[in-house]
Amino acid sequence: MNMGLFEMAISNFNRAVAIMGIDEEYAEMLRRPKRCLIVDFPVLMDDGSVKVFTGYRVQHNTARGPAKGGIRYHPETNLDEVKALAFWMTWKTSLMDLPFGGAKGGVRVDPKSLSEKELRRLSRRYFSEIQIMIGPQHDIPAPDVNTNPDIMAVYMDTYSMNIGHTELGVVTGKPVRLGGSKGREEATGRGVMVTVREACRELGIETSKATVAVQGFGNVGMYSALLCNHELGCKIIAVSDSKGGIFNPNGLNIQELIEHKKSTGKVDSFPGGERIGKDDVFEMDVDILIPAALENAITEDNAHKIKAKIISEGVNGPITPEADKILNQRRVMVIPDILANAGGVTVSYFEWVQDLQAFFWSLEQIRETLESMMTEAFKETLDTAKKYGVDLRTAAYIIAIDRVMYAIKKRGIYP
Repeated sequence: MNMGLFEMAISNFNRAVAIMGIDEEYAEMLRRPKRCLIVDFPVLMDDGSVKVFTGYRVQHNTARGPAKGGIRYHPETNLDEVKALAFWMTWKTSLMDLPFGGAKGGVRVDPKSLSEKELRRLSRRYFSEIQIMIGPQHDIPAPDVNTNPDIMAVYMDTYSMNIGHTELGVVTGKPVRLGGSKGREEATGRGVMVTVREACRELGIETSKATVAVQGFGNVGMYSALLCNHELGCKIIAVSDSKGGIFNPNGLNIQELIEHKKSTGKVDSFPGGERIGKDDVFEMDVDILIPAALENAITEDNAHKIKAKIISEGVNGPITPEADKILNQRRVMVIPDILANAGGVTVSYFEWVQDLQAFFWSLEQIRETLESMMTEAFKETLDTAKKYGVDLRTAAYIIAIDRVMYAIKKRGIYP
């Protein structure tokens, strides 16, 4: 039976709740989103016609602070998906001990079908429609699938024009010269790299001799591969995107592959390797696998084919609960999404702090602070896993849920 994304997210949560012995009334409160907004809005197209698009914004929990989470543009985006992503953001920000809750947003659209002007008009109208929930002390969006710093700049300007003054802290992931943070572009990939390093240290794998396969070569996949290669010395032998893959047993030149992907839009035509199918990366005989594309990439159908010793989830929900069980039985160390890809929201937090203070940090300060926080979060998760005799995913949820529960109980139920 195919499980919906939100149902899948809940199943992971339920395992931790059972171990923690949380009362069911509190568990149910933590499962449900605080607010769900659906907006249908018109956009004037370049040919003079008007199209109506559907957008979403979900705030899951705000017990620890303002809601935080990205906005994606995708033709398959739906409420179930956005609810699941907001749910995961609550636990991700809590695990990293950030003063945020979880949120997510999306518009059901293929942005590649729009002109630059149409995309800008859509972005302005959508952000105006969800502004009733948005603000630097309420809900702070960021980039996600098919959104980027330029779109964040449009969001910031839209909000600022509507309230009558510039408000840099309303979104993160902006261009650096417009209130963005240095190190934000690489942040998620850098966090993945740190978790890979710490996992290798725990398992006694020498990173300079480790091999890596990366599924998905957008921002997260690119920087994960680049940093694992350049800073850990790992050999990246296989990379795939939505069109196909490329393989070289001697290691791919990642910098050249990135340039090729940017210029051609695909990796399988790269001259520095052998063309493979887009799903062949899952069966590669490697030490480390980094899924960095979309959800549900690893299922019960392909989990038994995975040979990697470590999987670091570069995106949210790439492994189904059924596949998780198979991988745990096979003693594959899975670094869960709410830990592995938390570098992005952590540097988004740094950006928010900088915007509120109008005081900006150096790249070295960003990297050092992120490294420290990611390393500490990995250590806490590993220690908790050993304490309870559970996998890293369950351990991460135990830590995150405990922090949110503490906030709820100390604050009390209003009124």
